[in-house]
Amino acid sequence: MSTDEQEQTQEERQTSVLMEVSNTMVRLYKEQFGRGPTKARSHWAGPDALLCVLEKTLTPAERNMVKMGEHQRVRDIRMFFQYATVREFCEPVEQLTGRKVRAFQSSVDTEADGQAVEVFVLHPPGYDGPSRISYALGGAEGPT
Repeated sequence: MSTDEQEQTQEERQTSVLMEVSNTMVRLYKEQFGRGPTKARSHWAGPDALLCVLEKTLTPAERNMVKMGEHQRVRDIRMFFQYATVREFCEPVEQLTGRKVRAFQSSVDTEADGQAVEVFVLHPPGYDGPSRISYALGGAEGPT
């Protein structure tokens, strides 16, 4: 196999991983919030960070709360639910990338029609210690 073919294969694998992460995030939103986003795109942000941008993620109840001016309450509730399901968000990313998640951040912008971003910072390839999931479960002590 030539170097060009190897690079193309690696590029195809990365594209497939990004597509699968996006599809997984849509599925998780449907399961966790009862409604999936209208669009999801995942991107590598350097060699160790993966982010997924999701559009129009608010549920009908959340949209009503936003109309009432309850933006912070919607953000608080959404963050509570997402961090209560760290395992559900991180496990598929670990399976798809073959790397352990070091950190997970989640955000939603209620002013931008519920645009959300899920960020996964990965440990280097070959890392064999605990992942972010362990910290969420009260297992391993978090990084210092």
